[in-house]
Amino acid sequence: MSELLKGIIYSALAGASTGLGALPFLFFRKGASEKFINGSLGFAAGVMLAASAFSLVIPSMELGGPLRFVIGFLIGGLIVDLIDKIVPHEHFMKGHEGIETRRLKAIWLFVIAITIHNFPEGMAVGVGGYTPHALSIAVAIGIQNIPEGAAVAASLINAGYKPLKAFLVSFLTGLVEIFGGATGAILSGISSKLMPYLMATAAGAMIFVISDEVIPETHLRGRERMVTYWILTGFSCMAVLDLILG
Repeated sequence: MSELLKGIIYSALAGASTGLGALPFLFFRKGASEKFINGSLGFAAGVMLAASAFSLVIPSMELGGPLRFVIGFLIGGLIVDLIDKIVPHEHFMKGHEGIETRRLKAIWLFVIAITIHNFPEGMAVGVGGYTPHALSIAVAIGIQNIPEGAAVAASLINAGYKPLKAFLVSFLTGLVEIFGGATGAILSGISSKLMPYLMATAAGAMIFVISDEVIPETHLRGRERMVTYWILTGFSCMAVLDLILG
């Protein structure tokens, strides 16, 4: 399998795992408590942090040195920051961000918010297709997408959406990672010299999302301590898994 095809296929599989997290809500037909949602997002954040550190940050510095890593890392954060300020989107707890608009329904604003999160994740998998860490990155993103998919579906049902619609939205937002994966894989295939920059960019984008979006979102209801332990749990699980996968 070529590195390009591997990056795209792995990103598709990782993105589709959001559907696994959302699947139970088709049958239980109930939402979930904010405690469950916050814990799920905390676990996902921990997995993302570990995947960024072990499978993107360290390899980026090993390939290109600290300067290339810092440049790519900051570019990743700046890109997401710019998108976050310009593109209108909605969080269930934090509310509206980006340019004000009255033309888009809340459901689409929420979908856009998840899309902003998922694109750099897919890009990380696509870039990873050209590295020995391809499988561990894909598994990491796939694992963190399961609780994220559950949190998305539960939030939509809590907001009044029917279970089937909540499942489909959650599943489709995960598939956005295919486009991120294709972008990362194509750029990586252009030149091997881009690899350290691209790996650092994907890491910077994901860590920006964790710090600016996920953690603040889960700390709005006074559950900081509980969420912190879930972050530690997610990080620990991914660290061990990364060691097992090599």
